[in-house]
Amino acid sequence: MKFVRWLADIDRRIIFVVIAVAVVVPLLFPLGMRVKVTPQTQTIYDEVENLPGGSNVLVSFDYDPAAAPEVHPMALAFLHHCFQKKHRVIIMALWPQGAQMAVSAMAEINRDFDLEYGRDYVNLGYKPGGAIVIKSLGNSFAEIFPKDMAGRSTATLPLMEDVSNLYDVDLVMDLSAGVPGITEWVIIANALFQTRTAAGCTAVSAPQFFPYLQTGQLIGLLGGLKGAAEYETVTAYAGKASPRMDSQSVAHVVIIVFILFANISYFILRRKREEGSGGPTARPPTSA
Repeated sequence: MKFVRWLADIDRRIIFVVIAVAVVVPLLFPLGMRVKVTPQTQTIYDEVENLPGGSNVLVSFDYDPAAAPEVHPMALAFLHHCFQKKHRVIIMALWPQGAQMAVSAMAEINRDFDLEYGRDYVNLGYKPGGAIVIKSLGNSFAEIFPKDMAGRSTATLPLMEDVSNLYDVDLVMDLSAGVPGITEWVIIANALFQTRTAAGCTAVSAPQFFPYLQTGQLIGLLGGLKGAAEYETVTAYAGKASPRMDSQSVAHVVIIVFILFANISYFILRRKREEGSGGPTARPPTSA
């Protein structure tokens, strides 16, 4: 009974400490909990796997540092898979900070591969305009991106010699945290130019893009940290999403346990109070 009363009156600071431990420990010592791969993740993997070596993959970094904890891990896993399959990657951004996020991603990817800039990948940088930019890419990359992010003429880059417009792109992968982003790529790159399109986004925005999956306008969708962890799982890439999912899962279990204990202790104490007072409080008689 004392334990039940202690649970009912537990100091909230103890709860905070337990939650903190549940979050931090799996980050320091990953549990290796397996993440189930959903069909919308598997289809992106299959698409990259089945493309012929040397295919042109366009990756648009349409997110900023605020969305990086969810979206950046999927960018790393996807890029790693593309280069593993010897595909050529064209990087661009419709968000101002997206191009720099791509620089950060490629700095990490280059540790695992001996990539040659201009031949294996290019970073075209940021271009304002959203949907207008995408539509213009259907006509000419050179007109929209005469120079890359570092100021080099794109006409001198071997990779871009074979890429005139979106019709020369085998797959678009949009990594998005808002607008402009997935919707613009779907309704223009896919619907207008028939370019196969996949996407990754934050977990909170993923449900609104499910209709595109059902219509086939998106071949696949990575949703939030779980989507990133799924792609790491299916590609066997040792990224940061899977350990973070361990932390998230353990923290959720701890929260559920606290909720169960709180409810159990409440009902036990209420029953004891009712027994001590001779039963439930009687209602006053009503006058006729």
